[in-house]
Amino acid sequence: MENALYIGLSRQMVLRQNMNLVANNIANVNTPGYRADKMLFEEYIVDPKPANEELSMVLDYGQYKDTAQGKMSYTGNQLDVALQGPAFMMVETAQGTQYTRAGNFALNNNRELVNAEGYPVLDCGQGRIVFPENIREVTITDNGQIASDQGVIGQIGMVEFNNVNNLRPTGNGFYLAENDEIPLPAENTIMKQGMLEGSNVKAVLEMTDLIEISRDYQSMQRMLQNEHDRQRSTIQKLTE
Repeated sequence: MENALYIGLSRQMVLRQNMNLVANNIANVNTPGYRADKMLFEEYIVDPKPANEELSMVLDYGQYKDTAQGKMSYTGNQLDVALQGPAFMMVETAQGTQYTRAGNFALNNNRELVNAEGYPVLDCGQGRIVFPENIREVTITDNGQIASDQGVIGQIGMVEFNNVNNLRPTGNGFYLAENDEIPLPAENTIMKQGMLEGSNVKAVLEMTDLIEISRDYQSMQRMLQNEHDRQRSTIQKLTE
C-alpha cells in the first residue's frame, strides 16, 4: 500500500539534490574558471518481499562536469592568466595541492604569486613562485613561463587529466584528484596573459532548470499528499 509513497519520496530526494546542484551553479555564474556540475539519474529496481511486482525507484547515479570552455575576457592585468584547453593550474592549500582554472593572480607580502584566496600558485615542480623586487615588465608565455626585465622568474604549473570527472570540487573553484587520477603534463593547453576565463554556467538555462525542478518537486508533493489522503480514507472506511 505504501509503494507509491516510497517511489514518490525517492523522486523528491533526487530533485532536492539536483536543486542544490543547480543552485550552486547559479551561485558561481561569475566565478572565474568555474565549470558547471550536472546530475545523472538512473532507474533503481527494488524487489520487495513478499510482493510479486518490482518497484521502479529514482536514483541519483552521480554527477559530471560540463567541460565546455568559459568565455575569455581581456583584463590587461599582467598577472591574470586564462587557459585555452583542458588543463588546470596547481595551488597549494591546507588540504594539499588542489587544481583550479581561475587565473586571477596577485603577489602577497612575500612577493609570492597567489590566487584570489591568497593560496600560493605552484610551478611545474610544485614549488612556490617568488618574484624579485624592482621588476618592471612581466611576460607570461603560452607554456606558463614567467619572465621579466631581470630574467626568467619561473613557470606556472599546468596539468591535464585523463578523466576530469575524477576531480572532486571543494569550493571556490578548487578541485581534488580522486580515484588514483594522476596529473599529466599539459600538452593540449596554452596560457593567455592578461585574460580571464569566465564561468561556463549558462545562467538563463540554469534558472529555467531551477524553475522546472521546483515545479516537479511541488507536483510530487501534491501526489504524495493525495496518496496519503486516499490511504487514510480507505482505512476509515474499512474500520466503519
